[in-house]
Amino acid sequence: MLKETTDQTFEKDTAEGVTLTDVWATWCGPCRMQTPVIEELAEEMDNVKFTKMDADKNPETLSKFGIMSIPTLLVKKDGKVVDTIVGYHPKAQVKKVLDQYAG
Repeated sequence: MLKETTDQTFEKDTAEGVTLTDVWATWCGPCRMQTPVIEELAEEMDNVKFTKMDADKNPETLSKFGIMSIPTLLVKKDGKVVDTIVGYHPKAQVKKVLDQYAG
């Protein structure tokens, strides 16, 4: 299970280390495909902190980072966005991106 993050907790939740935030919505078909992939990676990768954010409930964060499409995966390292992955991506592709920063 991924930790839920919000506009109020996002900066604190992603301030240290390598983090991936899955920005999603209940009505988004590709999001429903992406979330299980992220949950699998969260089980396998101890060196990355995984969170999820409901796009409909957190407009401030979406606006701040210019998120226009979902799913969007925000990858941060020590509080700074280092990568943004837009749309559905298979597990191997997401892991490859994370390995660049968490290796």
